[in-house]
Amino acid sequence: MKPIIISIFAFFVTVSVNAQSYNSCTDAFNAPTITAGTYSVGTIDGDEPSDFCITGSSSSVTAAEWVKYVPTADYSITVSSDLPVNGNKDTRLHIYTGTCGSLTCVSGDDDSGTFTGTNTGSYLSVLTVEVTANQTYYIVWDNKYTDSNDFDFELTENPPTPPVPVTFTTQASGMSGSYKRGMVDMNGDFLDDLVAVNTDSTYVSGYDIEGDPIYTTVEKPYIFIRYQLAGGAFQKTKIVTSYPDYKPSWSLAAGDWDANGYNDLLYGGNSGVTFMKANSTGTAYTEISGPEYVFSQRSNFVDINNDGHLDAFVCHDTAPSVSYINDGSNNLIYENTNGLGDYASGGNYGSIWVDYDNDRDIDMFMAKCGGSTERRTNQLYRNNGNGTYTEVGTVAGLDDIMQTWSSAWGDFDNDGDMDVYIGSSTANDHKIMRNNNDGTFTDVTAGSGISSANQGIECVAGDFDNDGYLDVLSNGSILFGDGTLKFNVYSGPPSGSIGDINNDGFLDVFTNSVYVNDGNSNNWIKIITIGDQAGGYSNINGIGARVEINSALGTQIRDVQSGTGFRHMSTLNTHFGIGTDSSINYIRIYWPSGIIDQVNNPSINGSITIIEGANTLGLEDSMVNDLILYPNPTKDILNLGRIDNLADAFYTIFDITGKRVVNAKLSQNSIDVSHLNSGNYILRVVYGASIKTQKFIKY
Repeated sequence: MKPIIISIFAFFVTVSVNAQSYNSCTDAFNAPTITAGTYSVGTIDGDEPSDFCITGSSSSVTAAEWVKYVPTADYSITVSSDLPVNGNKDTRLHIYTGTCGSLTCVSGDDDSGTFTGTNTGSYLSVLTVEVTANQTYYIVWDNKYTDSNDFDFELTENPPTPPVPVTFTTQASGMSGSYKRGMVDMNGDFLDDLVAVNTDSTYVSGYDIEGDPIYTTVEKPYIFIRYQLAGGAFQKTKIVTSYPDYKPSWSLAAGDWDANGYNDLLYGGNSGVTFMKANSTGTAYTEISGPEYVFSQRSNFVDINNDGHLDAFVCHDTAPSVSYINDGSNNLIYENTNGLGDYASGGNYGSIWVDYDNDRDIDMFMAKCGGSTERRTNQLYRNNGNGTYTEVGTVAGLDDIMQTWSSAWGDFDNDGDMDVYIGSSTANDHKIMRNNNDGTFTDVTAGSGISSANQGIECVAGDFDNDGYLDVLSNGSILFGDGTLKFNVYSGPPSGSIGDINNDGFLDVFTNSVYVNDGNSNNWIKIITIGDQAGGYSNINGIGARVEINSALGTQIRDVQSGTGFRHMSTLNTHFGIGTDSSINYIRIYWPSGIIDQVNNPSINGSITIIEGANTLGLEDSMVNDLILYPNPTKDILNLGRIDNLADAFYTIFDITGKRVVNAKLSQNSIDVSHLNSGNYILRVVYGASIKTQKFIKY
């Protein structure tokens, strides 16, 4: 044992503290065990271990110091030299269990710290491991590095990490193609398929006089689809296409923008955008590209102007983002003046369309990248309900200046509004922001548990363990939520597309391989939305619809989205886990058109298809006498009788044909209708579980 005397002078009283650092395993075994606290290590000159817990060369190690630790309960412990007092030290750590004559490595760490001193990086150690009560562990510090002597370390004890809620089995995808980007239905059966795209092929065509291979690249464009069949088998199909002007090198999006029953594809490329339009049987694709230069990042299909036709949106890295507006005749019209992501030098990376303010129209959050302050400041665009958008990131508290790249939106606390996980790609920490349901968000990152999640450019929300609380897949980590905006972080599949590749109700992941969710006993439901585009209402995919279910667990919400995360295309089906609940009270769909459908007591552990208008809470059916409107007829202002709980209320005005003309939050008991044409209208007010409808006349 090396006694190190620390003198503390307070009121002229001197106290001596001995650090428990020993020269051998045997000495440490015979000494008292340490507990949670801070300890000192002096000169490292004891016995080195026979084996090391860190890969790589240990040839320079000549000595080590030993400490014994015997936990009194099961813990998750962290051993760390990553303390400011250690300055420029360079430490290396091993943890063993067993007996001195037969030690087994638990784990080790070299440079996971963050404190740098005057170094260019941190060379301090941080290691978290799970330990078992009354089992002996040895904490060992070696002298591989010159600056490894005379430092402090800290041992902290935390509750043990719960077992991982679900595991994944890795399977070969059997997919060829350079861009393995999608898990989405491609043949109209609403089962998720695997989608890869190939644009060229390189092969060895011969050898030169020195015997080196000669590589030849040929144009070989195709879409490779692994169709999921109803019985659980798969059908692989390679569909040859015209050579695309632009490859999906940055992103892939899917949506049926011509409403023929088969999803089309959008390729976001380095210098432009290509659309692959499916034919009437989904067996061939027509290549459509424009001449516009677009350094594409995230791409989406979404009904930007809510005219019932799917448009496309593409983030631009070096200029304002662009839209392709559907003219209703199967033409996409390029537009770069939409005011969405309009900073002159771009920086637009991760667009995601979500109804953050619960007014039942789709808004957009833009995750940004690096460069100047303006380029890397995240933005939030509120839908004004009339085809225009207003940037409100600062007001909402979401104008972070960080390299985000993507974000994961969902109701992580099941309180009825969309919260957001702000991913960090490099230097900053991730953030979790709680929606206050008043247009603002509160940072609740502290204590949320998300700090240990891997950094990177991809994050997407989904209930992977079907417990009824949303989780986040983030760059090889899965953050399992508990419904209180707190998460347990585990290693998981790499980032990729998510969907249900075996139709068992559990979300799987697709990159180069398929990571099949092994599932558990929790219950679930999958909802397929079909908009009545032919009738002049919502787009056929139902993209932009709010889906709500209610069970004993409470109310859960999802938005139907095309293009989440940064580059991949995930399922268009809406997935909910319900934990141990054995029934669902209702499913409610708020369609972009303003129509509301409700299905009561649906079956669970299966899929249900809901067609817009087939289960409607009809306007005439919900006419009530207790919704008093005055004056009626009116010219400018329509006053409402008392409506309780305005914080959760929104209203929709329909014309006499049933088409939505106004949609907004109800902030007071009066509505300005001066901009409407003269005629007969229907006002619908939704607040909580109440839906009230009444006619009025505008003159």
